[in-house]
Amino acid sequence: MTGFDPESYERDGFAILKRFLSAEECDTLQRRAAALVADFEPAAARTVFSTQDQRHARDRYFQESGEAIRFFFEEEATNEPTERGLNKIGHALHDLDPVFDRLSRLPRLAALARELGIVQPLLLQSMYIFKQPHIGGEVGWHQDATYLHTDPVTVTGFWFALDDADRDNGCLLASPGGHRGSLRQRFHRQGEEFVTTVLDRTPWPAHEPIALEVPRGSLVILHGLLPHASAANRSDRSRHAYALHVIDGRAVYDSDNWLQRPTMELRGFE
Repeated sequence: MTGFDPESYERDGFAILKRFLSAEECDTLQRRAAALVADFEPAAARTVFSTQDQRHARDRYFQESGEAIRFFFEEEATNEPTERGLNKIGHALHDLDPVFDRLSRLPRLAALARELGIVQPLLLQSMYIFKQPHIGGEVGWHQDATYLHTDPVTVTGFWFALDDADRDNGCLLASPGGHRGSLRQRFHRQGEEFVTTVLDRTPWPAHEPIALEVPRGSLVILHGLLPHASAANRSDRSRHAYALHVIDGRAVYDSDNWLQRPTMELRGFE
């Protein structure tokens, strides 16, 4: 048993499992990310990841990252060395790097997917998120199904805290119960362009969001329709996290989703 409470997840749209990863497993992911960064040689034109204006979507470096390991910088990264200026690494770590592959396919994570009712799990996207001290950017309110849409909606986020996450260093914020609302937007391909289409202009629920403050090693499970966000990190501490998104192979993965894998077949937990 994983300690997962299906009733609270059904009610809130998120669940927290503390100590899901051991300290050693957190260390392993952080060391591997540091090694990948050490081997990375940034180009003269660095791709900045911004949830505010989606400028990265105009860059083929981002557009083709669904079956690659790519590095994206913070908006406020100016004179920082590479290791202090990165926003994230994405989006196929779970398939292309042996360390992330192994820890993305832990038997206890596969068991959790079964408890969530994901009958044919497919590991779609992975991100190592740095949330750098002082310059870690805000992530605005969004639903994961906006970016990774299936019919019906099945995308589920597994967000692993690799550092303690709290209000000071930009922990996740969630709108409990918001997953029972509609999908508000789709970010998708339209010909050669990437566009955002508004589906429903209903405002986000007015009640106070909850700060998901969690200790290192915790797993936060996020329903694909749950509105969630995170504030900027202005503290002197990092807030590293690893995020993995899973879909159910029984659903239809939309052909206009931004993330495509033309040469790499999706795999489950095997």
